[in-house]
Parts: sequence; structure tokens; C-alpha cells
Amino acid sequence: MAITAIVAEDDEANLELFSEILELNNITILSKVVNGKEAVDSFKSKRPDIIFLDIMMPDFDGLYALENIKKIDPSAKVVMVTADTSSESETILKKLQPNAVIHKPYEVATIIHIIEDNLDLKIQSD
Repeated sequence: MAITAIVAEDDEANLELFSEILELNNITILSKVVNGKEAVDSFKSKRPDIIFLDIMMPDFDGLYALENIKKIDPSAKVVMVTADTSSESETILKKLQPNAVIHKPYEVATIIHIIEDNLDLKIQSD
């Protein structure tokens, strides 16, 4: 069965690129959202295998989404995708404990490695 995912990213080009990378690797995108509130709502209704969250988004950020998704399902597989390397964000991430953090600019191999090795999900090949 294919892995399902939600991608939350406020930059449309990055949202499309990241989603395309996942789809090319046989991961089904259930929804693409642009802020943390939409990510939480989408997670509630769709229950994906994995959710990718940009940290820096307007209105409700990825940290808001991470915290609220973990309240809904403590075992949810959440991967933060960020260009933010501030110590403040690092401290918050340590507290909220996402399953993994991918730093921008990212490599496709890194994304696949995290999904298969860190999250223990197997990507089906055609």
C-alpha cells in the first residue's frame, strides 16, 4: 500500500517541488496546505502516514501544527522542513520532538532516507 502524506509549505514553488519529489517516489499526497491551522485540520480529516511541515508559515506556523498534531495523535509521523537554524527553533523542536528535521536546501536522497530509515515506512516501487 502506498505511503500517504500531507505537505504544509507557504511558498507555492517549494510546495509543488516537495510534493512532486514525494509523488515521483510513489508517495500519495492527500493534501497540500499553506499554514499550520490547515495542516492540523487536514491531519484530522485525512490521517496520513506522514506529514511534512515547514516551520516558518504565516498565521499558524509549523510548530503550532506539530504541537497540535501530536496532541491529536502522539504517534503521528511528523517531519519538519526548514531553513530556520535559530537556537530558539532548535530548543522548541527538542521539546516538541518531531520524528525528523530536514534542513533546506534538501536533497531528495535525504527525504527518502528519513522516510524509510527514521520513520520505518517502506516506499513501494512500481
